[in-house]
Amino acid sequence: MSIAFTFPGQGSQAVGMGKDLADAFPEAREVFREVDDALGEKLSSLMWEGPEETLTLTANAQPALMAVSMAAIRVLEARGVTVLDHVAYVAGHSLGEYSALCAAGMLSLSDTARLLRIRGNAMQAAVPVGEGAMAAIIGLEPVDVEAACAEAGKGSVCQIANDNGGGQLVISGAKAAVEQAAKLCTEKGAKRALMLSVSAPFHSALMAPAADAMREALAKVAKNPPVVPVISNVVVQPLTDAEEIARRLVEQVTGRVRWRETVEWFAANNISTLYEIGSGKVLSGLARRINRDIATANVGTPADIEAAVAQLA
Repeated sequence: MSIAFTFPGQGSQAVGMGKDLADAFPEAREVFREVDDALGEKLSSLMWEGPEETLTLTANAQPALMAVSMAAIRVLEARGVTVLDHVAYVAGHSLGEYSALCAAGMLSLSDTARLLRIRGNAMQAAVPVGEGAMAAIIGLEPVDVEAACAEAGKGSVCQIANDNGGGQLVISGAKAAVEQAAKLCTEKGAKRALMLSVSAPFHSALMAPAADAMREALAKVAKNPPVVPVISNVVVQPLTDAEEIARRLVEQVTGRVRWRETVEWFAANNISTLYEIGSGKVLSGLARRINRDIATANVGTPADIEAAVAQLA
């Protein structure tokens, strides 16, 4: 099999996402109802009506993005396209790894929604607002960005949070250290060093309290072996042992999202097409910048569903 399913992370959310799936398919409506029930609130109403600033809050965006991805998966399954029979691997960008594991049957939909609500709240609470920061560094080699982080982060926290590929790295940590590292990156020749409008320094050592919260939460949920391997964000290896995957999810909270390496791994292991399942087209855009030999397709609308079923079923 030469297909992998990938699942988007934070930043792909938009008001209205998933509404066309819910209008068109009863399987999608059932996913949104189950997520609403699991959280004890109408997250679906927030997703479809806004306001955008509330949807963008980490504790809402994370389960919301997962819900859209799983709505698409359930509709595909009802039309004969299953992860087990049609997909070699799954992977997700940060929170998207939870969506991938739900799609692969390791976690139930209700548990995944609750885990992502816990994750979002814990990540937000880990660092007081204003003390952390993130910055996007464009057009500088990882080794040079790492050197800037090391210099700026002496006695503080500053590290690469995301290696997104296509010359885009994101750094994260204490606000002053990140600002200093961004300045150093510009001096080293980065095309751009842009401070990001985020609510917390995700994927940095400052997220340790959130990692502890996820360790505790993951220990309490039922876990099945995934029906296909997941390519872990933090080790970029195919994993099938549920307990190891859970440990890697804990490490992911403070560790680097190695997306460039993930796409390169797919290319080196005979994956010809990456289907991005859920809201937006961010991962497809990144994949094209990392390796143009890999084809991409999106599955987030009724028309996308029809096209994917025609190709895969």
